[in-house]
Amino acid sequence: MALQGSLRDFAATEILQLLGSQQKTGCLMLTWNTEHAVVYVQEGRIVSTRKPGLTKDDPLLTFLRRVHRLSDEQYQGILTIQRESQRDVEDLLINGRYVDQEELAMYVERQILDDLMRVTRWESGDYRFDPNNRWPHRPIVSMNIEGAMIEAARRVDEQKRFVTVFRDPYQVLGLRDLPDPDEPLSEEVRELFGIIDGQHTVAQIVEMASLTEYEAYEAIHQMLESSWIEIVGRQDPGRPQVVPAPTVVKRRSSPLRWVYEIVMIFIVAGAVMGLHLLADNVPRTRIDRPDEDIFVAARLRNVGLALDLYALERGSFPPTLQTLVDDRWVSQTEIELPGHVLQYHPERGGLSYSLDLQPATR
Repeated sequence: MALQGSLRDFAATEILQLLGSQQKTGCLMLTWNTEHAVVYVQEGRIVSTRKPGLTKDDPLLTFLRRVHRLSDEQYQGILTIQRESQRDVEDLLINGRYVDQEELAMYVERQILDDLMRVTRWESGDYRFDPNNRWPHRPIVSMNIEGAMIEAARRVDEQKRFVTVFRDPYQVLGLRDLPDPDEPLSEEVRELFGIIDGQHTVAQIVEMASLTEYEAYEAIHQMLESSWIEIVGRQDPGRPQVVPAPTVVKRRSSPLRWVYEIVMIFIVAGAVMGLHLLADNVPRTRIDRPDEDIFVAARLRNVGLALDLYALERGSFPPTLQTLVDDRWVSQTEIELPGHVLQYHPERGGLSYSLDLQPATR
């Protein structure tokens, strides 16, 4: 099937819908000025929007860094291993235990939608479909073209509205009210509740969140419309602002509502009062961190927070980390750090503890 021409005659959406309806397999290549995009389809379904192996500015790695899932050190490590092995990035991410297959599939789908949003906006350029250029690996995802294009088009329309609503990125957002306890909240909204504190601007919140630009703006817009947050001021763009470095995070599929509510109570009570309460009620602990990996530090932070919340509710720290897992304060993966052994030692009859992080022996 020879298919090529100008995007002025047929939009990328129309071409992809044709490939889907005819259940074609191959690669659709699109160009517009200096921008390039590829969409691999298999039997009429989208399986990737990146080239195999590891190209310069690989879309998947770029996406994972944008949502703070990979640190700079992890990124450089993947580049080094790929140069030596010539393996595909998806294979390296799974076998290197950076992510598991289920988590990677979630990120690949988000990355594909982000890429489809980009090409959907192209009003000119060229396209060419090559049926002999096929995705050479077992697909991580297989997305229905019609459904993916509908979602991409919806996001493009919504993004136009966000440009108007958030035309001033230097507005400062603060908390106004807590959601109803029975209100179903998306992971994106839950995450932003931990960032919005009356000190950061819209632009800073978007940058700090482990979300795409669209996902962050969509969540902020929902929170504003629900009156959970409000604009509390504006920061002069000429005034320097120290913004905490984004933390490498792993998005959990089902955060526990009651842990979220406890954290929200501390946030609403105020950062200063919260710190005083923690200092007065939670015994000092010791955490040995011989490793500077940001991903490891993020995991340690999550475990430490769970331990402190457990102690505030139960009056003492748990006898083992497995107790946190069994009582659903954290997931099993939270206490397992690839390449390390996390040793937990309750002390003084459960009134304090220490965490000792050691390299795993092979």
